[in-house]
Amino acid sequence: MPKKALILLEGTENNGPLFLQSAQRLGLHPITLSADPTQYEYLAAEDSESIRVDTADLDALIHKCSQLSATYDIAGITSAREEVYATAAKLCQHFGLPGPNPTSIELCLNKFTQRQLLAEAGVPIPAYRLAANATEAKSAAAEMGLPVIVKPAEGSGSTGVRLCRDADEVAEHTKYLLSGAHVWRSSPRILVEEFAQGPYFGAHTMGNEVIGIEAGDFGPLPHFVYREYTYPALLTDHEHKHIADVSLSCLRALSLGWGPADIEFRWTKRGPVVIEVNPRIAGAADPQLVQLASGVDLVTEHIKLVIGEKCDLRSTHSHTAATRFLVADHDGILDRIEGTSLAAAVPGVAEVKVYLEPKTPIVRKGDYRDCIGYVIATSPCRTQTAAILQRAVDLISWSITPFPTLDE
Repeated sequence: MPKKALILLEGTENNGPLFLQSAQRLGLHPITLSADPTQYEYLAAEDSESIRVDTADLDALIHKCSQLSATYDIAGITSAREEVYATAAKLCQHFGLPGPNPTSIELCLNKFTQRQLLAEAGVPIPAYRLAANATEAKSAAAEMGLPVIVKPAEGSGSTGVRLCRDADEVAEHTKYLLSGAHVWRSSPRILVEEFAQGPYFGAHTMGNEVIGIEAGDFGPLPHFVYREYTYPALLTDHEHKHIADVSLSCLRALSLGWGPADIEFRWTKRGPVVIEVNPRIAGAADPQLVQLASGVDLVTEHIKLVIGEKCDLRSTHSHTAATRFLVADHDGILDRIEGTSLAAAVPGVAEVKVYLEPKTPIVRKGDYRDCIGYVIATSPCRTQTAAILQRAVDLISWSITPFPTLDE
């Protein structure tokens, strides 16, 4: 019998290895199709098969998958990467494999369209306007009232997202996004949004079920670089039900009844307000937190759906897990990073990961790329988890030498 294969479109440094490991545990042979497989260091580390193919070309992908089907029994096709998740869904549709509705995914990835659909369904969201240039953005900000969030209508990881406190900042950031400095997936469109202020929460869902809710904390404004996540969030029964109910309303409004989703909230004066819905598994160590705290393996259960098996979302225990992100505080050359082995040896620390090697240049972007690593801790007790995490983080140190100035 031919070997069962799981086709993965592109990958991510965070969740990519988890998809490979989960596939292998399920007896599948993972094959990554990528425009540039060398960008994923974990593929070599995991000794995983990868094939170079233009993942923006659906016909090329269909052709390659057809070729692979002569050697393998293709059990499923999916992706850990948002940019090609709709393409993976189209491949599933073409080959008659389980998967999400590609139209629903594409509509959701366009944040302006997503806002429209949520608003039509009565889901609480920030006020928003679409702008084509700096003049329209300033007009929208004046209409809604400053400060506002200015961001691309498509994207992830807070890329290009900025809080603008006055009209000049609105114009400046809009011009920056349209200048060519920001990489656009499609035609440039700017969203100007009300600044929804309040604690951050994220709901993890699979199918039409809310698995759990996490709390998050971010670094200093005007950017939104994540600093710490804790799962599960400390909520009253009423607060949990309110967020869960709004989450299910989002899934219905966006026709996301299949597979995983990650729904981001701010708890404002009017209750939970939806910041955005991501029709995929969350990145940034979220799957590890959910598994450590509850026993639910989001990645494995997603792959089970992909290959037509029934998933099991029942919790097996109730702990608290938290992650602290190591974030560069200025630009320059990373000279050293020390103490990671000591941190990893702290009882209760589940993982310490560093993305960069010494001598790597660091140019901060004001988004997820500013993170140079993370620490994850877990225990049966919330306060104990926080103490373990702080103890481990305190053992890690690094130094960044600023770039020389022009007059040096």
